[in-house]
Amino acid sequence: MPPLADEIRQTRPFRGPAHEATLSVLRTADVVRRHLTRIVGPAGLTIHQYNVLRILRGAGGAPLSVLDIQNRLLEETPGVNRIIERLVTRKLVRRDRSHTDRRLLECFITEAGLQVLAGLDDDMDRALGELARGLE
Repeated sequence: MPPLADEIRQTRPFRGPAHEATLSVLRTADVVRRHLTRIVGPAGLTIHQYNVLRILRGAGGAPLSVLDIQNRLLEETPGVNRIIERLVTRKLVRRDRSHTDRRLLECFITEAGLQVLAGLDDDMDRALGELARGLE
């Protein structure tokens, strides 16, 4: 992989190592995000939707509130309610009122959501392996 300055066509020196390191982390995050988007995109998902489904699957069938999901996201994401609404519309997630606190909506992954994730697991594992090899 070429040096960051070459990759982003920067002609002036970085202001310092911290500046270069920060830009390198941002660039790497973008490369990872684009790579993973190519995996989840054909399933009609965004990275954020995939992450919500992954979180709900990880709950093992236990309900999670929107706030619980938001706190577990890998990346701060505005509009978590809209993400969940889109997944509900596609019947990948179900929302129910809490039995103990009627003000809360609890989210569950559906069988269809589990199937979508299962269909992505091998490709995602392979992609993550490729990305990890690139860091060696």
